[in-house]
Order: sequence, then C-alpha cells, then structure tokens
Amino acid sequence: MVWQAELEELRRREDFARRMGGADKVKRQHDAGRLTVRERVEQLADPGSFHEIGAIAGRASYDAEGRLAELTPSNCVFGRATLDGRPVVLVGDDFTVRGGSADATIREKPLMAERMAHEFQLPLIRIIEGSGGGGSVKTIETTGRANLPGGVGGTGLFNYTTLNLSAVPVVGLGLGSVAGLGAARLASSHYSVMTKSSAMFVAGPPVVARLGEDLSKEQLGGWEIQTRSGGVDHAVETEEEAFACARRFLSYLPSSVHGLPPAVPCEDDPGRRDEKLMAAVPRDRRRVYQMRPIIESVLDRGSFFEMGKMFGRSIITGLARLDGRAVAVMASDPFFYGGSWTSDTCQKVVRFIDLAETFHLPVVYLMDCPGFMVGLEAERSATIRHGVRAMAAMNQCTVPWCTIVVRNAFGVAGAAHQPAGRLSLRYAWLSARWGSLPLEGGIEAAYRAEIDAAEDPAAKLAEIEARLNQLRSPFRTAETFWIEEIIDPRETRPLLCDFARLADPLRRPEPSRLQMRP
Repeated sequence: MVWQAELEELRRREDFARRMGGADKVKRQHDAGRLTVRERVEQLADPGSFHEIGAIAGRASYDAEGRLAELTPSNCVFGRATLDGRPVVLVGDDFTVRGGSADATIREKPLMAERMAHEFQLPLIRIIEGSGGGGSVKTIETTGRANLPGGVGGTGLFNYTTLNLSAVPVVGLGLGSVAGLGAARLASSHYSVMTKSSAMFVAGPPVVARLGEDLSKEQLGGWEIQTRSGGVDHAVETEEEAFACARRFLSYLPSSVHGLPPAVPCEDDPGRRDEKLMAAVPRDRRRVYQMRPIIESVLDRGSFFEMGKMFGRSIITGLARLDGRAVAVMASDPFFYGGSWTSDTCQKVVRFIDLAETFHLPVVYLMDCPGFMVGLEAERSATIRHGVRAMAAMNQCTVPWCTIVVRNAFGVAGAAHQPAGRLSLRYAWLSARWGSLPLEGGIEAAYRAEIDAAEDPAAKLAEIEARLNQLRSPFRTAETFWIEEIIDPRETRPLLCDFARLADPLRRPEPSRLQMRP
C-alpha cells in the first residue's frame, strides 16, 4: 500500500487517544464508580453510530529523531452520533486527563461541538465532568500569563452556549465533580441531570474554605442542594439512568426550532373516560389531594416525563403526549403551599413556558392556584416581581394553550392561567371555585362591624359565609359567560386530545420570539 506508513502512524495516534489519561487514571475512574467518557458515549449513542472528530488532537512529545514518543489526548471528546435513530452532537469531558480541566484541552474542540449543533440544527448533549474553564491555578505558571475570562478570541464558546438555547435542544449530564465553566455549561441547558454521587458548584470546597465555610462536595453542591435550588432538573442513581433520561427528554422535542415535535402512534383511547376523576377532588376545601394521578389519567398512559420536581414544588412541570402528540404540561400541586405561587414557582414557570415556546409545544395547564404566596418570606423573595415576570412570559407565548380549572383560581396569580389577548381553550371542573381572594379570612375583614355587632358572632359569620358561597357558585359565573364551559371531570381526556389535534397545525416551525433562558 502506498500510504501504509502514514496509516500505521494514524492508527498509533488513535491508540494513544483510546488510552485517555493512562491505565492508572482509567482505573481510578472505575474505582470511583464512574465510567470513562468513551464508555459514556458508547452507552449513550446508538451502537456503532458515533463518528468522532479530532480524536488525535492533544499534546505530543517526540524523541531526538522527531518520532512520536507519547500523545496525551485532549480531554474533550466530541462527534456526531444517533440517538434512537436521530442525529445528535455529543461532547464530553475526559476526567482521566487533568481532571477535565482546560489545561489539558484544546478550546476549539468544545467550541466546534457547539457550532456543529447550531449550524446543522442538531440536538446537543454535553457530558460534563470537570471544570472545563480557563484552567487551574497552575495555568498561570504553565502559560506565563493570567487568563482574562472573555478576553480577545475567548468568547466564542459563551456565544454559542447562549445561541443554542434558542436553536436546538440542549441536554446537560453532570457525572462527577462539575465546577466553574463546567457548572455553567450544565446549567445552560434545557434539561439537566446529575447522578446522586456527583456535585456541582461554581467553586469547589478548597476555594470556599478560604471564605470560612468548611464543606464537603455533597454539602456544597450535592444533588439535594442542586435539585431543590433549581440548578439541576433531576438526579438519578446511575449513569445509565441519566442516559435514559436524556433520550426520553429528546423524544418529545424537534431537532431544532425549525422543525416540529415528533408524533408517535397512540395506543391509548383518546376518548377514554376515567371514573376515578369524579372523586379526585374532595368536597371539603380544606383537604388536599394528589395531582399526579390526575395528570397520569388525562394524558396518554405512561407518557408524562416530569422535569424539575424538587424546585418550585407548588407547580408540576413536564412533557407528555395527547393522542400521540407532544405537549408541555403544567399542573398545580396543592400539597405545597396549597398550590400558591412562590418566587421559585414563578421562576420555574418562566423557564418552562420558554421551553414550550422555543420548541412549539402546546401547553396544558391543570390549575389549582389560590394566589401568590403571602407572608414575610414571600416579600423577602420578591414573589410579586417574579410573578409579574411569569405572567409576562405567559402573555408573550404564542403556542396553543388549554387550561383546566381543577379547583382554585384566586387573585393575581389566579389570573395567570392563560395568555392574555388571544384565544385559548378553558374548561372548569365541577369542583372549581374562584374570586378576587378566598372568602376564608376575607369575610372577617370585610364584615367586621356586622359580625362584632351580632349577638352570636360565630353564627353571623356562618350566615354570611353561606350567603356568599351561593353567589360564588361557578354556575353563576357561567351564566354571564365569564367561564366558557363547566365540564364533567371524566370528559377531560377527550377534550384535551381534541385540543392537541386542533393545535397540531398551529405549531409554527420558525424561531421563537422568546429565547430560552438558563
């Protein structure tokens, strides 16, 4: 063969790349219960589909005669692959080479991965373990200069990280210690997952210790911290579960904003009526109930994929299907603050509506909201400011929208249940009730003089409450067409499937007016 020597040189360099940081570093990775980046890519991608780019890029050393002696590959591995038959871009940190630090990478590699996803309109999955930033403390000595974050020629990655949020689905997998820019890359995604043995932080325990806080990795940025703060959407036990979550999340979304979410055949009867829904909401208004069984009942069976469960817990968010069509689902959870919107809830709503708008997903909202959270903590966390932003996101969105008023709709947050200024569908259950504010507590204030003057104040309070409850009947509201339809709860699934069919041709495959925010 004419080029045999060169082919052998190529294969030798590829062999160095497959060794990663060396047998001892690979063993350390395995001993810690973690896969190597190449094992992760192999398990995540469809078998045999990964086409690597830049495998032999790295730092080489040569002997006195100019022959290659050693090659330490860049600790960024990236390329194209398919997931469930769909093309994607995969980019991963190799922790066996300098702990995933930028000291051992070539910055053009992660940048090219981001550009490739953007230019070819392909979903992007980041496998993150390490810092991936401007380097470690030692970088100053090895380069002879200090790194200026965002210095000349250094903002390309930041640019595409932002651009991709409004262009293609981005998934972040945190599979170890994730710090600095690595943490930013994980958070800058539409959906993020970490293993419960992992941790994420802006700066690790040694840096934080200098500030007087002596914390372990788990105490500083473990999965409970990050899922409850909203830094990461979900936590799982194993890396294999994280890969499954990534595949399932992407199954609901188009490959880019220029396409439509895929539909799948539906084996669940769109006309199915669930008798249990008639008893799902207790008649006693002081009793709470489980919203998730209601969600599972009205959607295609087994299709609900929850996101951000531990953050902003008075609202449930996730992707699902109705008659095989992908939709974005929000639902109140009365087990947390009675379904009231906290500042965290409002932030969660903004991000989720942005996701739906960006990828043309119709929204279904199962509502039970007694208003914004009140009290000192609510004021300290600027609930009303975050609430107004959530209302703005709702009003700015253009995707089809359907609301089911399950129980409560009170106050300003009660008004934030459908986009203002355009048509959406709305149905109220028989259990629904609404008003400017709940009667409980308000009667005593509004009728204080009358109650105090009564011979039996308790009886007078009960009399006023009974009178007002009659006027508060949802049927009185329907008489004046302030509510379009009051429905038998068992009709919910057929009506939602009908909504999904009506919405299908209205989803426009064009860039969204809203840019998805981290």
